Amino acid sequence: MSDAERGVAVGVMLSSNDDLPRGIAGRGCALRSSDRSWPHRRRTASYRRRCGDLAVKRWRHPFTGLEVRFGCSTLERWYYAARNADDPVRALRNHVRRDIGRFPSISSAAAQALAEQYRQHPAWTAQLHADNLRVTLAAASEGRCPSYPSVRRYLKAQGMRRQRPVRRQSAGAIAARDRVESREVRSYEVEHVLQLLHLDFHHGSRKVLTRRGEWIKPLLVGFIDDRSRYLCHAQWYGSEGTEQLVHGLCQALQKVGLPRSLMSDRGSAMIAAEFTAGLHTLGILHVPTLPYSPHVNGKQENLWARVEGRLLAMLEGEASLTLEQLNLATQAWVTQEYHRTEHREIGETPLERYLAGPNVGRECPASEALRGAFRIEVKRRQRRSDGTVSLEGQRFEIPSRYRHLGEVHLRYARWDLSRVDLIAARSGTILSPCARSTKRPTPMPCADAWSRPPQRHRCRRAASHRSSNR
Repeated sequence: MSDAERGVAVGVMLSSNDDLPRGIAGRGCALRSSDRSWPHRRRTASYRRRCGDLAVKRWRHPFTGLEVRFGCSTLERWYYAARNADDPVRALRNHVRRDIGRFPSISSAAAQALAEQYRQHPAWTAQLHADNLRVTLAAASEGRCPSYPSVRRYLKAQGMRRQRPVRRQSAGAIAARDRVESREVRSYEVEHVLQLLHLDFHHGSRKVLTRRGEWIKPLLVGFIDDRSRYLCHAQWYGSEGTEQLVHGLCQALQKVGLPRSLMSDRGSAMIAAEFTAGLHTLGILHVPTLPYSPHVNGKQENLWARVEGRLLAMLEGEASLTLEQLNLATQAWVTQEYHRTEHREIGETPLERYLAGPNVGRECPASEALRGAFRIEVKRRQRRSDGTVSLEGQRFEIPSRYRHLGEVHLRYARWDLSRVDLIAARSGTILSPCARSTKRPTPMPCADAWSRPPQRHRCRRAASHRSSNR
């Protein structure tokens, strides 16, 4: 059946005089008639026959494209509504229900009870709210209780959505939950490439085999550009420490350059003194996220879902997966798939958007400068007897030309004591490197040494005793 035979319902379902019953159309009753009098509804045999023909006829819905049919009463109501209106199309449009947004079945007592229940128990389901509301209204004799669909629609309309229970009942977790409820949360994106980098650690779901023959769950550190979603660097480690974080960040900076700012959570490695001091030295603004607010770093969290769903899923057949093999597969996946796959949100691949710019990155310094940037500065008192200082349980020698300094300032990384520099207190200039002391400490006498005389004394006494006996 063609569209002409079955009709097309566009705007109004009766769009011309040809769709009207012949008995009515022949009396001069057009859709745009100026007659305002209510017509005489005399349902003749031809009128009923013509309405029946239109009711049997199938129409194509203008929005869904599905075939629909309308009853005789509906067609008659549409006809008289269009006849007595200046604009028949406007008269036959869908009208907003008068009771929309209202809940006649929800009384004032029921609304107050639901608000009180939600305030005390925000983690309850809609079904649990409806069950408790029924008990509350029955105890107060407030009349009929609304049904579960009415309660569910009312809770949704009032914004009373189910909240997940807070795992940690700490002040910070509760404050983060209240902040999300009371404030508007929006997505964001910076305007330039390397204006903002995201940083985070991810605990992998796949165990790997170490060189010691142990099975561990590795951690992936990733650095992603906010504007282009370009993954600057990603590497798996055996632990989550400041040393691993600095090592991964230095590789990312050497690949793309220095960004303007860096966003991370408040983990122990991200707020360590070496890491924050290095960012300050390189001129990178550190932007920590709010406590218990992982949605602020949502772009990084979305990356972990792709790592688990794509990268680790393709390595299921590898029985003895090592950390080196996992890092090699990760680099291949990042360069060959992630960077070359179109991102649905930005409409292009991360590599294309990264190259398109505009780029506000800066040139990265050499490796030795990067290594020297991520260190802390401490103050120690110099021992006058041998010109050494104690650092992390070890002694370091101060050059003899600085023996006159009572207190010295040192710069070092706690995980690498092979490079300890003596610096000027005011300017921070490196004066001289400090060498590790090779002097062995004087051993402390044992307990037996104080309870018995020296060996030579015993020998003298024994010799005199032997001579007296002779």
